[in-house]
Amino acid sequence: MTDLTQQDSRSLLCHMNIVLEDGSTADSTKASGKPARLNIGDGSLSPAFEEQLNNLNEGDKHTFTLAAQDAFGESNPDAIHYMDRSRFPADMKLEEGVIVSFAGPGGSEIPGIVRDTAGDSITVDLNHPLAGRVITFELEVISVITE
Repeated sequence: MTDLTQQDSRSLLCHMNIVLEDGSTADSTKASGKPARLNIGDGSLSPAFEEQLNNLNEGDKHTFTLAAQDAFGESNPDAIHYMDRSRFPADMKLEEGVIVSFAGPGGSEIPGIVRDTAGDSITVDLNHPLAGRVITFELEVISVITE
């Protein structure tokens, strides 16, 4: 029997476009000039995403589409919070689409998107901005890193 863990201990350094169903680009590593490092086998990627990466090598270009649960996850209604305006700085402009940052565990920051304002009630969505969406990934492998 073959040991698959050795094959799985590699990373791909690649340029990536994240494309939405309407064809618009949500993010591009080429725009920032900073390629993404995709670690295979460490649990950071969904099994369906990893399956698309398994046979890629340096120089390969690969485009694939994933359902929401295999890309950034489904939108979780428990991650939508209704907060009182008094919990925000008085001078903060709170309107739909504004991204606010909250303190997370270990000093991390958790971004939230204001979805609605109604009087003193502010609706904040802590889901990943691309949660619940079908995503197409366009990859160009720059290098393969084996560890």
